[in-house]
Amino acid sequence: MLARVRSAVVIGVDGQPVDVEVDLSSGLPSFTTVGLPHGAIKEGRERIAAALANSGFEFPLRRITVNLAPADVPKAGSAFDLPIAVGVLIASDQLRLPVPALGHLAGFVFGELGLEGELRPIRGAVPVVLCARRLGASWVILPVANAAEGALVPGVEVFGAATLRNVVDHLGGARPLAPGRPVEPSRPASSEYDFAEVRGHEMAKRAMEVAAAGGHNALMIGPPGGGKTMLARRLPTILPSLTGPEALEVITVHSVAGTGLVERGQVRERPFRAPHHTVSDAGLIGGGSIPRPGEVSLAHHGVLFLDELPEFRRNVLEALRQPLEDGMVTVARAAHAVTFPARFMAIAAMNPCPCGHFGDPRRSCQCSAERIRRYRARISGPLYDRFDLHLNVGNPTWQELSGLEPGESSRFVRARVEAARSRQVQRYASLDPPVYANGQLSAKQVRKFCEPDPAAAQLLASAAERLRLSARAHGRVLRLARTIADLAGEPRIGAPHVAEAIQYRILDRTPAS
Repeated sequence: MLARVRSAVVIGVDGQPVDVEVDLSSGLPSFTTVGLPHGAIKEGRERIAAALANSGFEFPLRRITVNLAPADVPKAGSAFDLPIAVGVLIASDQLRLPVPALGHLAGFVFGELGLEGELRPIRGAVPVVLCARRLGASWVILPVANAAEGALVPGVEVFGAATLRNVVDHLGGARPLAPGRPVEPSRPASSEYDFAEVRGHEMAKRAMEVAAAGGHNALMIGPPGGGKTMLARRLPTILPSLTGPEALEVITVHSVAGTGLVERGQVRERPFRAPHHTVSDAGLIGGGSIPRPGEVSLAHHGVLFLDELPEFRRNVLEALRQPLEDGMVTVARAAHAVTFPARFMAIAAMNPCPCGHFGDPRRSCQCSAERIRRYRARISGPLYDRFDLHLNVGNPTWQELSGLEPGESSRFVRARVEAARSRQVQRYASLDPPVYANGQLSAKQVRKFCEPDPAAAQLLASAAERLRLSARAHGRVLRLARTIADLAGEPRIGAPHVAEAIQYRILDRTPAS
């Protein structure tokens, strides 16, 4: 008898449908899996046999052939255990489906089996549910640990099962499972970080507000201990919550990576990733024999903080250029290529020189001019250009540090940021693909939405000539000016907005002679 169970394979962050066909025929007992299965799928025979026996079923002593169609798509992972086991039970007549099913399941089944028949959590539940919704399936069965995650996708009924026996009882109609309930989106009422704790640095705090309001990249240069990391760590506290579509994209990436984002209840918080400078290019960009998302994708719609930027390997930094420009990264392998989303805010920090005290009025720099140039040259010009804001962050004075009055709280800054983001969402509502912030505008969209008034255009032309701005830097100044105008509630870019945007591009990259 032949049985067919619908499932899916996760390629990149996309779910691709797979038909699990199980055929039982006469002959010597055997178990053969075809359709480009990787090692974990082939090993599933032992898990399935033990799970069936320990759940009170018989493992058929017949010739069992399992086909994973389409056969030309590589399949990996252990989540085919459950659909194969269900297919074996249907084909051996141990699971009799209701008449409308006629031996073929209309929904999707996905999960890894333990030897006792329990269902273990798997990666990629959200892409599987999205694939089921795209193909018009009405329900999906997942391990109970993944039910809340899968239920975040609207339009599909997700059932969480704890054991193989639960799945069989549900499909046979004996004991239906309860639909999974999605995690209630919420933002923590308080945070261990707050901008009120930052003393001094008024210009840097304003720059962080502008960066948050428009989703802009920022590079901070200053002596050690000056507050660069402190500012970066508090940036997420002034970012707006994820919108519904943004949240689903973020959850999809983290579902594939298995970071436990949903289990921690962070379904509306923007990710904050801070990889160490020893990270490899595959760890940052993504990769592996079966490509997995890297740090740039785990920071999608959030913040990627790169501390001690020149200490990262040159090939790692240069690999950042494509995702910074395109908002996605493509990992190519011999058999196939996958694309991961990577629309993040890059916040980087570095010292002005190897000893860290160049330009510090209170500490003398011990580095030669040539040594400083070599240190700065670790960051290429094109990579510098991709940072919208360039900030000099010096050490605060003792008077600022010892002041009794705290700075402005994050919740007040966040209210202004949310108002500016709301204006941007309304302005770009008709764009496809969607644009959520000014920092995501393409060059063509900049010309359409970031037109300055005559005085602002004249100021920008003069500054571009004097500062020798590249075409990319010119566009980034306009994006910044558009964000500054949004924070001010102005519909048109004026000269004050351009003037402030230009000052964020003035950065001395060479030591004084």
